[in-house]
Amino acid sequence: MRISICAVGRARGHPTAEICQTYLQRLPWSVVIREVEVRKNLAGEKLAMAEAELLRAALPARAVVVALDGRGKVLSSEAFAQRLGRWRDDGVADLAFAIGGANGLHPDFSRAADLTLSLGAMTWPHLLARAMLMEQLYRAQTILAGHPYHRA
Repeated sequence: MRISICAVGRARGHPTAEICQTYLQRLPWSVVIREVEVRKNLAGEKLAMAEAELLRAALPARAVVVALDGRGKVLSSEAFAQRLGRWRDDGVADLAFAIGGANGLHPDFSRAADLTLSLGAMTWPHLLARAMLMEQLYRAQTILAGHPYHRA
């Protein structure tokens, strides 16, 4: 299963980029981070729509899409691992996670996703959400493999 993280904003030079790289090296799955950025001076609804268009273009064809949104479903690490394991076992070739910019994802993008997932009730900076997702992917992989990392 190939995993794409399609995210608004550039992490280069940000401390979270190093965290993401650490987990990228640990994961047995192929994970690609695709960063998109609106280059026009837009705000509000127009910015959200432009970001959504760029994210849609970054998604692999026929990917199962998971939108990260604070209004989404909250899963435990175990439930997240089970969901990933089910997709893997069902032969899903491409899984894509979408992370919006500072103002989140456009609601239409989230509604069109196969799953809308929340990292919890608190609001997280979009660059930190990337690092948190990477850790949860690693944790899910260890749960599926029966590794003690999850319980450590």
